[in-house]
Amino acid sequence: MWKRLPAEATFSRAFAEFAQGKLAERVHEALIKEHLGKTLIGHISRDGTAIEARERPTKKAGKITKLAEKVVKRGRPKAGEVREPKASRIGRQLTQTLPVILDELSKACGRGSKCNAQGYKNSWNGYKLHLDTADCGVPVSALLTSASVHDSQTAVPLSLMGASRVTNLYDLMDAAYCSDELMRHSQGLGHVPLIDHKPRGGEKKPFAPHEARRYNERTRAERANGRLKDEFGGVLFVSRGL
Repeated sequence: MWKRLPAEATFSRAFAEFAQGKLAERVHEALIKEHLGKTLIGHISRDGTAIEARERPTKKAGKITKLAEKVVKRGRPKAGEVREPKASRIGRQLTQTLPVILDELSKACGRGSKCNAQGYKNSWNGYKLHLDTADCGVPVSALLTSASVHDSQTAVPLSLMGASRVTNLYDLMDAAYCSDELMRHSQGLGHVPLIDHKPRGGEKKPFAPHEARRYNERTRAERANGRLKDEFGGVLFVSRGL
């Protein structure tokens, strides 16, 4: 039995090699397909959680002063001109492949903010871990992004990853994922979406009684996030560049 701990440089090289080869992602995918691939899962609970890191947020590249480059502003449309509305991030993702979507998601250290279960807003430096958790409490798909990435931008890639691994009936999401595009996407995968409505200045649409009872199953996502931090040390990371 090897009792001596490896040197810091040796561990750093091994860690970099594992990360570059995506060893953890490939092992996780293989285990999910082996143990849950033939099981019908009732609910997939989707949520993102803060991952704090002891490093400074990465500055956004490509900031150019107005003196160096003039900003071209679009004027009013001409008479009879019809302009196509600019596609949203989710709308673009629906026409892209999974590798392209993952490549466009920022993975650098950033500044994020999120409302907790009590409604208070918390801010942090670091990253955000997005999980799709099954009824048994096991995450079937996971994505690590910059803390500044909105939860809704990871719904499409998470659902595509999960659909290739397991079969589920319901997709449970909170108000951060409230979008007609995400609802139609979930239905297109053969799932029943239950998304908490975000009123956006209007009147909030409540769930039907049977839907509200199913939506309560989404607490599994919060328990999975809590277990990740309490039992597996996912609270603060001091390694640069997760």
